[in-house]
Amino acid sequence: MSIWKKEFDLTSLNESSANTLVEHLGIEYSHVDSESLSATMPVEAKTHQPLGMLHGGASVVLAETLGSVAANMCVDDSRFCVGLDINANHIRAVRSGVVIGRAHPLHIGTTTQVWQIEITDERKRLVCTSRLTVAVVKDKKRVE
Repeated sequence: MSIWKKEFDLTSLNESSANTLVEHLGIEYSHVDSESLSATMPVEAKTHQPLGMLHGGASVVLAETLGSVAANMCVDDSRFCVGLDINANHIRAVRSGVVIGRAHPLHIGTTTQVWQIEITDERKRLVCTSRLTVAVVKDKKRVE
């Protein structure tokens, strides 16, 4: 059974990133299944910190992007989700290549959701683990 309440595909998600930070960092949605959403991000100059390794903030952008988009796909059109809190533990340095983020829910409630996002390198070694809490609110523009 799928957790998704909205129909979507990877092409439409990637198109929705045009002219955003997501596009600027090269984040691309890469996989969806019945209970998770994944994306890739290149590790290169624009995602590096001054010491030449993946910037922790770039990892957090990937984590929040995945968790927020996934959360919004788990609510009907009368609601939307916004971030309340995010934390991240940076486990391993990465200097080049691609990292892969995967978001899966820990809790999908009517007023809050909690998402776990794990970011790995190309060898599937853990780079960062993050937890995102979102608020589920009514979309006043869509509710009569």
